[in-house]
Amino acid sequence: MTVSVDLGTEKFGAPAGMDLEELLATRLLVQGNSGSGKSHLLRRILEQSAEWVQQAIIDPEGDFVTLAEEFGHVVIDANGTEQDIEMIAARVRQHRVSVVFNLEGLDIDKQMRAAGAFLNGLFDVDRSIWYPMLVIVDEAQLFAPTTSGEFTEEARRASLGAMTNLMCRGRKRGLAGVIATQRLAKLAKNVAAEATNFLMGRTFLDIDMARASDLLGMERRQAETFRNLDRGQFVALGPALSRRPLQITIGPVITSSRGVSAKLIPLPQNSGKNVEELLFSANPDDLPRPSNTTPQPIDARDVLKQLAASIPEPAPREDLFLEDGMDHVERDKIIREILVDMLEDPEAAFQSVSVLYQDFQVRCRIKKFTRPPDLQSFRELLPVARAKVEDQDVDQKDWEQATLVASQLPDDMRGVFLVLARAALQKIPCPSNTTLATAYGTRSPGRARWLLTYMEERGFLLCANDLRGNRIVTLPDLGWQTKPGNPDTGE
Repeated sequence: MTVSVDLGTEKFGAPAGMDLEELLATRLLVQGNSGSGKSHLLRRILEQSAEWVQQAIIDPEGDFVTLAEEFGHVVIDANGTEQDIEMIAARVRQHRVSVVFNLEGLDIDKQMRAAGAFLNGLFDVDRSIWYPMLVIVDEAQLFAPTTSGEFTEEARRASLGAMTNLMCRGRKRGLAGVIATQRLAKLAKNVAAEATNFLMGRTFLDIDMARASDLLGMERRQAETFRNLDRGQFVALGPALSRRPLQITIGPVITSSRGVSAKLIPLPQNSGKNVEELLFSANPDDLPRPSNTTPQPIDARDVLKQLAASIPEPAPREDLFLEDGMDHVERDKIIREILVDMLEDPEAAFQSVSVLYQDFQVRCRIKKFTRPPDLQSFRELLPVARAKVEDQDVDQKDWEQATLVASQLPDDMRGVFLVLARAALQKIPCPSNTTLATAYGTRSPGRARWLLTYMEERGFLLCANDLRGNRIVTLPDLGWQTKPGNPDTGE
């Protein structure tokens, strides 16, 4: 059965439709300057397809939350940690609920991190729940920028990687990306290039008009077409839309945006005295002004001492034996053995945490564990296991200090830091880029060099090379240093 989404009308009044099944097998790019009607177009697509397919909207401005009242979408505010957001996204796919992921109120750096975590959560799920889903990303240039801006490099890489996965690899997982942007020149080319359906709205800048005409296979002299479009008019092309460039006008929508109306409103009639009182007199309803006091930086060593002092003494356990019939010491030992066995597989280093955790749960059930560690505990145990440290090899107090420092890093970087800490503690040569990349879960030595730069910029380590080109890593918070090691071994 072919499901056609009613977009509106063509130039001469014929109905304009979009093949929904073909859209799910491809991807859609919407482009137009501010005020061209992009959000109206996305809302029309969402409303017309709501009964046919599951939907997820990445909403940076909170414009689409009104879909909840009319069509039953669940509004998810970007609260909690990135792990919480990934888990919620996985549940969205599992239970096939249409959602609006509301990023309103967050700064751009946090919006990028949250969007990346949500898209990764939709992407990294078990094959059994790869149900078809329409994933709409409004203002996509914010999440897949071409250049740096008012955000950290870490946030940009996380967001851009998630957007690339959505547009490049999402189809096999049932994810159909629909991205909208104000300017094609600001959108990463590797993201835009994966779209095979296009709806191009009003555009005035020459560089954007030229790129839009190239994507539609039009001649450069026809680029003026995009400048002459009215609000709500788009040029459509693609297997789900039309085999040739076709001008369409988007139809009306049921729901409305929460944005401010552009209509003129008469000014209030106030006398000069009353206005002066409103502006210059104190009012109990006034919002408190934010403090301009800049917090003083805190030394990293002081933070570590405070963290170490705040760790409470373990309470005596009344339940010496767990419900699976073994004491805590034996249980921890078996869990370490399970992790070591898992990581002996050469491909385990390059699998996602969700896949490894499923394997871990199966192995725990084989060992007759009735209460295996949860996902967050597994994330904390995995970096330590990847460091491959045996109890007899290091002093436990020193190693606990190393894990405490590593806990200040993102989850996926802790294993790299602990591999370096083990080398420094055991006075062995510094690990190569290949070894560090494997601990991070990638085959790219270049990523390992980037990780070292990232941690060095944040004061976790210092890198130096001797006259032979060997690398020496110093961990200032621990006072440890590795022996010189060849960084290119194995490349």
